[in-house]
Amino acid sequence: MKKIIAALIITTALVSCTKEFKELNTNKDGAKFTTPETLLGPAVHDVLKRNLNRCLRLTHELMQVHVTLSDGDEIHRYVIRPQESDYMWNNWYLQLTNIKDIYKGGDAINSKAFMGISLILDAWVSSLITDVYGDVPYFDANKGRDYVLQPRFDKQKDIYQDLFKKLEDANELFKTANAADVEAKMDPIFAGDIAKWRKFGNSLYLRLLLRVSGTGELGAAAKILDIVETRKSNYPIFVSNNDSAILRFQTTAPYLSEFAEYRSIDFQVNNSLSEFFINNLNDWGDPRRDKWASKKENAFIGIPSGYPVGQVPAPQSQYMAALMNEPLLGNIINYPELQFILAECAVKGYISGDAKTYYEAGVTAALSMWGFAVPTGYLTDTSAQWYENDNANQKLHQIMLQKYYTLFFTDFQSWIEYRRTGFPVLPKGFGLQNDGVMPTRLKYPVNVQRVNQQNYLAAVASMGGDDLKTKVWWNK
Repeated sequence: MKKIIAALIITTALVSCTKEFKELNTNKDGAKFTTPETLLGPAVHDVLKRNLNRCLRLTHELMQVHVTLSDGDEIHRYVIRPQESDYMWNNWYLQLTNIKDIYKGGDAINSKAFMGISLILDAWVSSLITDVYGDVPYFDANKGRDYVLQPRFDKQKDIYQDLFKKLEDANELFKTANAADVEAKMDPIFAGDIAKWRKFGNSLYLRLLLRVSGTGELGAAAKILDIVETRKSNYPIFVSNNDSAILRFQTTAPYLSEFAEYRSIDFQVNNSLSEFFINNLNDWGDPRRDKWASKKENAFIGIPSGYPVGQVPAPQSQYMAALMNEPLLGNIINYPELQFILAECAVKGYISGDAKTYYEAGVTAALSMWGFAVPTGYLTDTSAQWYENDNANQKLHQIMLQKYYTLFFTDFQSWIEYRRTGFPVLPKGFGLQNDGVMPTRLKYPVNVQRVNQQNYLAAVASMGGDDLKTKVWWNK
């Protein structure tokens, strides 16, 4: 019975309180809410660490950044076991409670800055949940204190519509927010710079608008134009790498990387980088190889993904050990990604800017972020060159291939973008399962099926199944 109750609490994304606690975090000293600055760093740090955990395990293997060297782990063959779903679901929803409490605390002390920060982080984490699973508890989620233990599932379209509203509200709040409300040492992302928080919210807004723009719904394309051109002064966005939303990991607590205490065997030895990942970098002479990949016999060499059972290849290039403490792996959304978003918008005619200019700015910034200048000939003499006469599909592939590398170790983004666009085109190994189809979502967690069965079954009927090949709303 105790196990069932515990599963119920976790599954419905709640941190439930007893009836005696009428106010948030009431204690004997009389505090009626948690001060928002004390929640900010721990909540963001925890989400980023969990994201990295599953980026290494799921995203990078699905997207052929690396390939496991064990027949027992078949994610590169598109086999994702149901229990994989629980980890992110439980932890994302747990931190959403803390993120929403930042808003409550901000409201209690009349801090528009913290209210805006909360809305941005809410949109970020909630978008991850719905993009990975589809229809999920949203409007009724995180209400354990109100004894909502079996929340209904909401349609992804309705969730996105509300995410856009939250980002609009955040933008408005920051217009008159007090910068002094956010103490620099308590803000691990922007050190109290609320102008950068505002840019973060609007840049995230563009990511999410582009994600759903293919549906033709929610006025996404028109809103992109509004943000980028029509009323751009009302929607400041990233203008350089310095604006990027990155929690830069440190080598001492509290902001350690997820990988800081990993054993070498868990981070490096059990996998090798893929042929696809390495070959493109080799073709471009990309200097990021030196920070990302080790050499094998004085060369950067990858292994094939999706190899058949019983044909495990010999180890080749692997992750560099220094990545285990790399500050840039705390990425949420960065300036280079924004440039590739704008390049795609230009190709599709959503905005009037020049796609080539945005594309080359994205490439330059992506290399610069890792400490490198663009090598001579990179944009003129390799396959990274922009060809104006290419058709729209070819240009989109060019953009998405570079974006793929910019999303290195960024939660589930490269997989989500692949599902949205079909790019970059990945080679298919002979050992692929799931009918050779890249998984289009994760199945709902087992505990959700068990303890919230009625709402689970309604969601499955609405989505058309609970399968690795079921497509979410923006992907249909």
